[in-house]
Amino acid sequence: MAVSAVMSNPNTDPHTFEASPQVAETVGAAQLVVQNGVGYDGFMNTIESASPSSTRRVIDVQNLLGLPSSTENPHLWYSPTTMPAVAKAIGKDLSALAPAHAAYFTAEVTAFDSSLAPWTRAIAALKSSFPGAAVATTEPVADYMLQAAGLDNLTPWPFQADVMNGVDPSAQDVSLEQGFFTQHQAKVFVYNQQVTDSLTQSLLTLAQQNYIPVVGVYETMPTPGYHYQSWMAAEVHAVEQALAAGVSTTKL
Repeated sequence: MAVSAVMSNPNTDPHTFEASPQVAETVGAAQLVVQNGVGYDGFMNTIESASPSSTRRVIDVQNLLGLPSSTENPHLWYSPTTMPAVAKAIGKDLSALAPAHAAYFTAEVTAFDSSLAPWTRAIAALKSSFPGAAVATTEPVADYMLQAAGLDNLTPWPFQADVMNGVDPSAQDVSLEQGFFTQHQAKVFVYNQQVTDSLTQSLLTLAQQNYIPVVGVYETMPTPGYHYQSWMAAEVHAVEQALAAGVSTTKL
């Protein structure tokens, strides 16, 4: 079996991604498709509808987790509960597609779950060491992870949503965000390292002027040298270093 990642370029904004004919061909020929849902990769549904298959299996993570379409934050892979559920579903579907290898797939799912332990332990340690620590963000990329760590995200949702969708936040929200730095309310500034604009740059400068460490998080996996487990663990470590020692990590 061959595996193809549709969105794998760390320099591409997934929110503005447009599927090429090559992507459409790859998805159309796939026996198993895994997609995020929550409107994040709606182009997948369009491709699947254009090339229907009675045997294709589709795992929509939104549906798998029982999330409503009104779910505001689509970055589901940052939640520590998401990928074990996805891995289990993938193992089940692969076992149906290749029954002779079912035992192998089951073992791999178990191994994958175990490989997430360092990340979940790091989240628990962060929660224990810095309960309720205040952070500011640009986008909700890492919000699920920050929530799991018990951190207090000061940035209001409308601001995050506007930045995520490429809309200028209101002057009131921008002023509020700036105040988190000038009034030293935020202990760390978490921003989307892959998608920055003049507003993000100005906030980075403001945070640095006020000696608030910054952490760049990634919407798609940074390359080279990372896999999902090490990527997530590195993000938690960067936040921990920011809170514990005032260390900034702008790039993994």
